Amino acid sequence: MVATSPDLTILSEFVLDPTTGKAFPVTRGQVIRIEQVADGQCLDFNAYNLHDYKEFVHSLRTMGMEGAWPTTGAHLWSNPGRERPMLTIIADTAGHNDLFGARCSAFINEYRYGLPYLSNCQDIFAEAIREWRLTPDDVHDSFNGFMNTTFDPSTGRYTTTRNYATIGDYLDLLAQTDILAVTVCCGHSYGAVSNFETKGLKVIVYEATEEQRARWLLPEDRQYRNQRTADDFAVKEILAGRALERDPGYEANWWWLPSVKDLTTIAVPFTDQEMALIETLQESREMGDDPAGIVRAAFITWWTQHHRFTS
Repeated sequence: MVATSPDLTILSEFVLDPTTGKAFPVTRGQVIRIEQVADGQCLDFNAYNLHDYKEFVHSLRTMGMEGAWPTTGAHLWSNPGRERPMLTIIADTAGHNDLFGARCSAFINEYRYGLPYLSNCQDIFAEAIREWRLTPDDVHDSFNGFMNTTFDPSTGRYTTTRNYATIGDYLDLLAQTDILAVTVCCGHSYGAVSNFETKGLKVIVYEATEEQRARWLLPEDRQYRNQRTADDFAVKEILAGRALERDPGYEANWWWLPSVKDLTTIAVPFTDQEMALIETLQESREMGDDPAGIVRAAFITWWTQHHRFTS
């Protein structure tokens, strides 16, 4: 499989050595291609807003929006408080990625295997972002490209299985905003995540084609009123020190509280058939035994099933 097309306008490319990473800027409308140079190497990926590093790709929010195994068409979403698509997967030739697996660390490897030290994603991420004056505290759980996992609902645990990516397989991530991208070759060699061996990855940054822009690039303006930026926050400054001190001038502003406390009771008429349905639910106790509570729960359940966001 040949990943690189001669039609692409390539801006930069490099090959990561095993157990290394690289942080680099990517602007809106550019694409990051991460390609296998050997069989079965896991990618750990994260990204920060290039102009506000407190906005970053958030694995759990992405999982909630796109599912645990995102692929072509899925967005990588930023952290709650911002909640914007930062990147979009526009190509995925291997077809298996993961959001379950938190990044590995030296502690986890010591705890699980009794090893004094093993290369790990936490340390690789921390060293890569140090070039941009970020610290180990700024490392976040990653989007795990080419990682193959299953989930057992009976135990609530996930299992990593064999990595089936082969040489030439690639992921294309379209930047929806200006970002600092961080690509890491997972340093974990004691599991199936990279088939018990660490290898490198190739990274290519190219300008999205007109076709890609037309199909995948989202409007630059916020689409929902609650997609916020730091300008919307009451406290806009980032703390310079580490010790926490109380703001003596703080006054609570629970502006939404009246809408929660001041509820209005509405009389709703029901037909005999509808009352029979309510009584059936009441007998099952699946939604409690209070008729008003059952109606409220049934309505909200119906609403969320028919009106929830789908990407």
